[in-house]
Amino acid sequence: MILRPARAGELSRVLEFWASAAENDNRPVDTLAAVHALVARDPSALIVADDEGEIVGTVIAGWDGWRCHLYRLAVAPGRRREGIGGRLIAAAEERFRELGGTRADAMVLDDNTTAHGIWAARGYRQQGEWSRWVKPLA
Repeated sequence: MILRPARAGELSRVLEFWASAAENDNRPVDTLAAVHALVARDPSALIVADDEGEIVGTVIAGWDGWRCHLYRLAVAPGRRREGIGGRLIAAAEERFRELGGTRADAMVLDDNTTAHGIWAARGYRQQGEWSRWVKPLA
């Protein structure tokens, strides 16, 4: 298995992967145009775990030049507890260090308790004094 940036030609496969492997509640549906825009803006932000051509994990390691943000950590249901998620987080953190980042935050739904364990195991803590405010841009 290798970790590498997603390729433009496989982004529809990434969306299919997220439909089955990612937490999709309480969020707008991801679109192919949005994922293409992400990769066009930052070709290394979307990291995939590739096992002989099969996408078995993803994470978005977003860097805006100031802050480091982690989104869409997902591992194929049949491949969980193999260390794939931890490797993806480590790769994202390494990317951030190379870019000069000093602190990362992860977007994790409060109700996604299945995901809380991996983030805690990697040293992340829930930050109680902050709330995320969102507004859909239609």
